[in-house]
Amino acid sequence: MRVVVALGGNALARRGEPMTADRLRANVKSTCQALAGLARENEVVITHGNGPQVGLLALQNLAYQDVAAYPLDILGAETQGMIGYVIQQELTNALAGEREVAAVLTTTVVDEDDPAFDRPTKLIGPTYSAQDAAEAAAEYRWTIARDGAAFRRVVPSPDPVRVVQAPMVRLLLENDRLVVCVGGGGVPVKADQKGRQTGMQAVVDKDLASAALAAELEADTLIMLTDGDFVSENWGTPEQRNILTASADAISALAFAEGSMKPKVDAAIRVARAGGRALIGPLDRLDDLLARKVGTEIRGDVAEGIVYA
Repeated sequence: MRVVVALGGNALARRGEPMTADRLRANVKSTCQALAGLARENEVVITHGNGPQVGLLALQNLAYQDVAAYPLDILGAETQGMIGYVIQQELTNALAGEREVAAVLTTTVVDEDDPAFDRPTKLIGPTYSAQDAAEAAAEYRWTIARDGAAFRRVVPSPDPVRVVQAPMVRLLLENDRLVVCVGGGGVPVKADQKGRQTGMQAVVDKDLASAALAAELEADTLIMLTDGDFVSENWGTPEQRNILTASADAISALAFAEGSMKPKVDAAIRVARAGGRALIGPLDRLDDLLARKVGTEIRGDVAEGIVYA
C-alpha cells in the first residue's frame, strides 16, 4: 500500500511545551515508534507541519539586527532540514536500519494571484497574551489572530498547485525508500513559463500540500494524524456528532473551523475525488485508526453520505 502520512503539530510539539531541540526529538521519537509498523510493510511518505518552528526561527532572526531578517521561504527551507533530519534519524532508529529513509527538500508551486495573499490565516510561532500580541503586531507589522484563549501571528497560506519534487519522491518509493518531504507544506514558490522558481512569502498548509502530493503519487491513502478522535459536525456544541465515514460530496456540504479542521477536510476531499481515501484521527491510536475503530474516513463511494460514530 502506498500511504502519505501527514503529521500534525502534536507529533512535533505539545501545546504549552517549550520549543526546545530536546522536546522536538522526544516527540518525534515517540511518533516514529508509532509509525514503525506501518513503515516497515508499506510504501510510506511522511509529511509534517512547521508552524511553531518557522515562527520561532522568524523571532530568532529578528533578535539579531545587524543583518536583515531572512524571508519566510528561506526559513521554511530551514525548518525542512531541521525537522526532516530528526524524523529521518528517529524513523531509521525505530526500524533498526531495516529501511532506508530519505529526507527531500520540497518546493510547492502556488499561484501568486491567490487571494490568500490578501487574507492571512496560517498560524505560526508561539502563542501570546493579548497585550504581547498587540505589541508584537505594532513592532513587527504582523497580522495577529486568536488561537483558542491566546493569540498568534498569521501569514498567507495559498493553495498548493503541485509539488515540484513529486516525480523524485515516486522514484524513491519505487526503489524501496521511505521518504520525508513536504515539510511545512513545502517551500511556496511561483514558477514562470520556463520553469524558473521564485520563493513566496507564505506558509502552505501541510495537509493540503500532502493531499496534492498523494494525488500526484496516486497514493492509496492519506492519513492525517492529529490530537482529536474524530472529525465532528457542530464541534463544541450540544449538537456535536462524530463522523465515522463520509463521502467527499456529503462532508463538503458541512462547515468547519477555518484554522483547524477545515484544511484537513479539504485535503481529504481532494484525495477522495482523485480516487483514494483519507483518514483523520489520533496519532496515539494509529492501529485503531487503521482498523476503523476510531477516526474519520473520507472516500468517494459512501452510499449513506455520512455515517456517524
